[in-house]
Amino acid sequence: MSLRPRRNRPQGRTRVHRPRVRTRSLRTRLLVLVSATLVLVCATMALTTAFVQRAYLMGDLDGRVAAAASRSLGGASLHPEIDDDLGFLDDNGHATGMLAARLDEDGAIVAAEVVSQDAAPKGLTAAQTAALADIATDGSQHTRTVPGLGTYRLTAVESGRVRVLAGLPMDDVQRMIGGLVVAEAFVAVAGLFVAGCICTVVIRRQLRPLGRVAATAAEVSRAPLDRGEVTGLTRVPAGDTDPASETGQVGAALNRMIDHVESSLTARRHTEERMRRFLADVSHELRTPLASIAGYAELMNRGTDRIEPMLAWRRVWAESARMTGLVEDLLLLARLDEGRPLQSAEVDVAALVAEAVWDARAAGGDHEWQLELRLDDTPLVLGDEARLRQVVAGLLSNARAHTPPGTTVVASVETGAGRCAIRILDDGPGIPPDLLPQVFDRFTRADTSRARGGPRHGGSGLGLAVAAAIVSAHGGRIGVESEPGRTEFTIELPPAGAEPPPPATAPLPSVPAALPALRP
Repeated sequence: MSLRPRRNRPQGRTRVHRPRVRTRSLRTRLLVLVSATLVLVCATMALTTAFVQRAYLMGDLDGRVAAAASRSLGGASLHPEIDDDLGFLDDNGHATGMLAARLDEDGAIVAAEVVSQDAAPKGLTAAQTAALADIATDGSQHTRTVPGLGTYRLTAVESGRVRVLAGLPMDDVQRMIGGLVVAEAFVAVAGLFVAGCICTVVIRRQLRPLGRVAATAAEVSRAPLDRGEVTGLTRVPAGDTDPASETGQVGAALNRMIDHVESSLTARRHTEERMRRFLADVSHELRTPLASIAGYAELMNRGTDRIEPMLAWRRVWAESARMTGLVEDLLLLARLDEGRPLQSAEVDVAALVAEAVWDARAAGGDHEWQLELRLDDTPLVLGDEARLRQVVAGLLSNARAHTPPGTTVVASVETGAGRCAIRILDDGPGIPPDLLPQVFDRFTRADTSRARGGPRHGGSGLGLAVAAAIVSAHGGRIGVESEPGRTEFTIELPPAGAEPPPPATAPLPSVPAALPALRP
């Protein structure tokens, strides 16, 4: 068996994420971006100007070179038999530094001279003559550097047997272009410095509102939102919330967010307070019957001579029923919150309300009970009869418990316009305005809001919440209107076969006065 060398598997390399170097300040990033843009624009303008100016100057120089070549060709044509005649350079009008040469048939330079200022033309050296070689006599422009004389713009022309080379120095053009570049660079640097200062001031002033918005957000983030009263949070000043600017839009959005956070935390705090009160109420409601049951059991354990057994068992049963009712209300609310369907059958609302009124009259003989019917057809709804009866009985019991003796309670049933309405109206003291918006909320108690019939009529704060949940589960609406001397609860249910309207618990509009009462 051959042994092969074992290859080591490459181990995974740990990638090191190096943080990118970024300019943190928005002010700095804007300034760098604007400055870079200005530099690019200035450089482009300077280069474009330099190129355009150079093209213009070179065009002008080429024209003068062509004119000098043409004049030189005319002067040389006067003596075509003399190949090295440059006498035409002695004429006036030639530019200082002008260079001229005579060429033979092969294009070689026979004689070459340069025009000097206030002196006779000077002949070129061999090195200078060599720099002018190989220039075709086609009239095209060439640029050559002549030792000791500088850079020249040259052209060679011919006419018959006469061939002439002429050129002018480019020093003036180069000096003008160099001076233009230096001037543009100086102006660009000065302009960039001034523009940078102005941009710094403008950007700082424009971003100052954003800094105030950030300071407001930082101050809000330091607020103790997890405890205490969440009110009076700092807002962005009105001047920094102008929707016409992006910074104003950010400031306005931050103010809306702070308002939403404040209202949400306030609502949560109120909910927690109601929950605490509810738990305290429920604990008290459960503790009282439990204490009674424990007390009667203790008395019975000590002997039957202390209390009659049947009385003790009746009290134990009554307190147990009281606890059972409270627990059933809580379980019903939980089932309705989970969306569990109720039983569904056709229910005669008129018969159901009439029976509930008879039961209420039997339980509260010290009140005046009335039944009113305004029926266009049979008031049939599709729903759970037991739960609807619980709602009507609860509202009648609520009217009996929270109004003084002698109060008139009117229960009415109306049909028409695709709805079936149940109204419970009493002329009691009414519900306080500050309690009215939360009357259907859970954990809301009205221990001191309305007169109570006795010490045993207090509720746990679930009755109206259960009624609202049941009505909503039937696709209906429940509302209340109250003022001193008049309190009216209204239930609207979709009739059997009709599409249920969207459920709501908002107060419903008032209705005309009921027809004359039909006393049960």
